[in-house]
Amino acid sequence: MPQAHAAALAFVLLSVSQAWAQHAPPATPAATSREALVAELDALASGRLAARARAVAELASRDAVERRRATVRSTIERLIGGLPAERTPLAPRVVGRFVEDGFTVERVIFDSLPNYAVTANVFIPAGLTGRVPAVVISPGHSANGKVGDYVFAANVARNGMVALTYDPIGQGERLQAVDPATQASRIGRPTGEHGHASIKTMLMGEHIARYFVWDAIRAIDYLVARDDVDGEKIGAFGCSGGGVVTAMLAAFDTRVVAAAPACYITSFEALLPTAGPQEAEQSIPGFIEAGLDFGDWILLAAPRAYAVVSTTDDMFPFAGARTTVDEARRVYELLGARDHFQWITGPGGHGALGPVSGEILGFFLTHLRGTDATPTVARLTPPRPEDLWATPTGQLQTSVGSETIHSLVRARAPRPASGPMTGERRAEVARDVRALAGITIAPTSPAPRAARTSSATRDATRIESYTLSGPTGPALDVVVHTPHAEGRRPLAILVDAAGDTSAAPVAADVDRLVGAGHIVVTLATRPSPFGTEEVKAPLLGTAYLLSLRAFLVGRTIVGLRADDILRTVAWAATRPDVDAGRIAVHARGATAVAVLHAAVLEPRIQSVRSEGMLASYRAIIDEELHRDASEVLVPGALAHYDLPDLIAAIAPRRVEIIAPVDAMGTPTAPPRSAIDVRAPGARADEVPRTRARAPSRQSGHTAASTP
Repeated sequence: MPQAHAAALAFVLLSVSQAWAQHAPPATPAATSREALVAELDALASGRLAARARAVAELASRDAVERRRATVRSTIERLIGGLPAERTPLAPRVVGRFVEDGFTVERVIFDSLPNYAVTANVFIPAGLTGRVPAVVISPGHSANGKVGDYVFAANVARNGMVALTYDPIGQGERLQAVDPATQASRIGRPTGEHGHASIKTMLMGEHIARYFVWDAIRAIDYLVARDDVDGEKIGAFGCSGGGVVTAMLAAFDTRVVAAAPACYITSFEALLPTAGPQEAEQSIPGFIEAGLDFGDWILLAAPRAYAVVSTTDDMFPFAGARTTVDEARRVYELLGARDHFQWITGPGGHGALGPVSGEILGFFLTHLRGTDATPTVARLTPPRPEDLWATPTGQLQTSVGSETIHSLVRARAPRPASGPMTGERRAEVARDVRALAGITIAPTSPAPRAARTSSATRDATRIESYTLSGPTGPALDVVVHTPHAEGRRPLAILVDAAGDTSAAPVAADVDRLVGAGHIVVTLATRPSPFGTEEVKAPLLGTAYLLSLRAFLVGRTIVGLRADDILRTVAWAATRPDVDAGRIAVHARGATAVAVLHAAVLEPRIQSVRSEGMLASYRAIIDEELHRDASEVLVPGALAHYDLPDLIAAIAPRRVEIIAPVDAMGTPTAPPRSAIDVRAPGARADEVPRTRARAPSRQSGHTAASTP
């Protein structure tokens, strides 16, 4: 076996299932813990948004706007991993058509990327001769995809323009994880499909938005190649999730001469305290941290014709839309294009566009057809969904086959590194860990202050609760179990993924370690537990939306937890009864990933023990489905390191891995790249070969033996 990942890895057989309520303080209420972290993240966002607002307010000329536009565009391209470099053949095919009153509908398939198919409907005005303007319509988050925009598309055609509406990723005929028996998603509703796929792209340092906007760009490519479309007069419209894609499309593709995103444009200052981040493609990691807001999508499209469409009771706050509209109007004035921008508003909640549909159509008639004629708006009844299908079964995966986000990302994912963990590589991993996970605490950071909040004695063990605070980070509660013994003692920090300190299964660990003379600190990291939030899909779990909020400001759940662990180590190492040369950290589940990240950066952590940890980030890419991955996700990690690399970087310090799990949380053998290890206590030039076995049927743990 190669020596690339020589890490100190020993395997233990015992499992611990006892609760330790008698050792722990009362659990922090879920809502309180989560709300405190939300407030912390939103405070970071507010600081960046305030700085951005000042910068935008200082724009005073066309040249200043153009300079900001160049910076914003390059920043967003970097954050999403860029757009595909090549426009590969569309391979378009019209698979059927039918005639309605005033228009014809074509059922179409084209390839956005090689063998990555998009299903679409094209609405053509009756009696069309020559070339006419066209509008790309991006659907919202309806399970039916393009079917939901039939009425608006039909009215576009009845007003003399071609309309194309298509199925976004995970909607309509483009489910990414389809059950062949039911033709339904194995993940859940569209937002679940989007979130699930986005985790794979984020691990690669990309973002799902690049695939969403690329589909829309290729839809324009298809339209301008038709002999009935005027390629100089392309419009874009979408509501809700379609509004997101419309804003992005207008920002990236200058062929869009008129754009109207609906029920999306607001401001983060208004959105974060209310609905908060809701969707994968709307939440680009580092977006707020980079000094960006909703208004920057409009900035990139200016001075082309633009209509922000808002409803007064939308989940995307109307007050935030007003702020962004005011900013956009000023930008358009600086560019001498005041008449090219408008705000269309109407009553009602999210997606209630009936009262303003005439105004929206009028906007496109003005800027695409050059007429102020009053649009005709017909009340139409959509056909059956299957009448609009471009595939026999209603799903690409079970009809003609197609690449998916999963297959595209897996084909491009880097293979495990094969070189040795040199000193240079070790330093590189440490830099990447800190930057990508958003870890703020360093070994040189001052130790936090500790205030003792309670003290008791049980079986000759002193049990004390402390609140750690300052000089950086929020208050952190820990419990210290000190045996009755003299002198400095080794320290074990116990971290549990569940975070419920009144019921976590570590009682046996505490008793065993205290009995062996260790000081034991039990720690519940942020947030502990996660609390409740809308579950977009069962596989995404209850940490998903919180992770999106953290990503926006350059933080991760892994990094937040690592910071908590590092602060605890810094404080504990100052205690006069602790042997700072013998500090171990034990963790279960998702928290173990944070421990690995912390140990790479903190040399005072001399030993790591993980139970039930994800075996590798690569598993999330290789396996079609994954569960609760947002809790361990570090955007961009797999482009720089995998978990076995962290184990190798920790060596020759000791690492124990117990019952590692695959992407779905099922016990598995460690990845081959993590198996060659340095035995505990071995010299730097001694690397015994260690052979790992699959999890034991009885214990579920992975055993190891050394020849």
